[in-house]
Amino acid sequence: MNKSPNTAPSRPEHQTEVLIIGAGAAGLLAARDLAAAGRQVLLLEARERVGGRVHTLTPPGFTQPIEAGAEFMHGAVPLTRALLAAAGIGWQDTAGRTYIVRDGQLQADADFFAQLPLLVEKLELLTEDLPLAEFLAREFPGAQHAQLRATATQFAEGYDAADTHRVSAWALRDEWAAGGADDSPRPVGGYGPLLHWLAAQAQAAGATLHLATVVQEIRWQPSSVEVLTETGAKYHAQQVLCTVPLGVWQLPADQPGYLRFMPDLPAHRAAAAQLGFGPVIKIVLEFREVFWHERLPELEFLLSEAPVPTWWSQLPNPCPQLTGWVAGPAAQRLQAASAETILQLALDSLAELLAVSPLVLQEQLCASHVRNWGAEPYAYGAYSYPTVGSRAARAALATPVAGTLFFAGEGLHEGPDAGTVEAALRSGQAAACTLLASRA
Repeated sequence: MNKSPNTAPSRPEHQTEVLIIGAGAAGLLAARDLAAAGRQVLLLEARERVGGRVHTLTPPGFTQPIEAGAEFMHGAVPLTRALLAAAGIGWQDTAGRTYIVRDGQLQADADFFAQLPLLVEKLELLTEDLPLAEFLAREFPGAQHAQLRATATQFAEGYDAADTHRVSAWALRDEWAAGGADDSPRPVGGYGPLLHWLAAQAQAAGATLHLATVVQEIRWQPSSVEVLTETGAKYHAQQVLCTVPLGVWQLPADQPGYLRFMPDLPAHRAAAAQLGFGPVIKIVLEFREVFWHERLPELEFLLSEAPVPTWWSQLPNPCPQLTGWVAGPAAQRLQAASAETILQLALDSLAELLAVSPLVLQEQLCASHVRNWGAEPYAYGAYSYPTVGSRAARAALATPVAGTLFFAGEGLHEGPDAGTVEAALRSGQAAACTLLASRA
């Protein structure tokens, strides 16, 4: 990989045909396709690694790689599967049983969708879209429906990382009718190898990759773009494809990480503000042994109302790892919390759910890793969720400007794969096609 230096005393200037901002899934696939089509491509990534919100790593103390970011393959994801196959990477179905702890009582084989046929039925009859919270209050009022409202809210916040006062009831209807999280295999070895393969493919086709290159400003006029970085380096191109996450688009102008366009793009910023972008915290723990087997045989998922409410194992991989998950408003409330505070909250939650003492948990713990995506630079959130009116907003945000500025990313993809790696890949692929057609 070509890596630009953190300091640039001579403030070099770089010239290319196409600049791509962001080396996540969308940017890497677009870079590969554009370079393969003969375009001169330079890819700029703020981090010192590729992948964006995909980050497969092996932190100190862990015996095998973990996923700090995207982990599962939700739904059919045909493009993801095709690319994994081309890269020689397999995938493996999850396995085991789902447990739920409610009011301190442990229940096995909880099925969110089987519990709520009336909810899905009411959603099917909905003739106009509205936020989930408004739908629940209108269709399921009163104490007799309190548990249904709580369960639906918990699922939307936990699985979709959504604010129920913004998330689209229509979109959740489609997601839940399709089975939601039912089919969720994992790439063998994590998503990281796929992203590194895409980077290698792009470079083999002629693309250049600069890591640790933080873009601060994009100055543009038709067919001419100047990109300025925080080190003072300048990049010039005829066209730019911007693949930064929605979290970057939604930053206030006075906050670090804000990406400036000159002239500005008020319609695109307004569209980005209408879209949902949820925070997530992942806590990955590795223990000496699978000590929870007696209480929770074949544990796959554990759902609860604890401060860290959702946990899962790596089954069918028997390694003694558990991943904790906090999403949506609960993660937002912890955005400023330290990793140490979050880890302690996770351990306290897990000790209660597994009915073991915190001391036993500490004795079993070998390694931990906390990733707070809402506070993560260059991301400021985990993934998008559909709001009322999001279809029009996504289309507006993805609209090219003057055949010069193009846009991609998982938050711009319209379809059943919203908020996934598949969405990012499809968006990058589509943007590359649009960019190529603009100069055909």
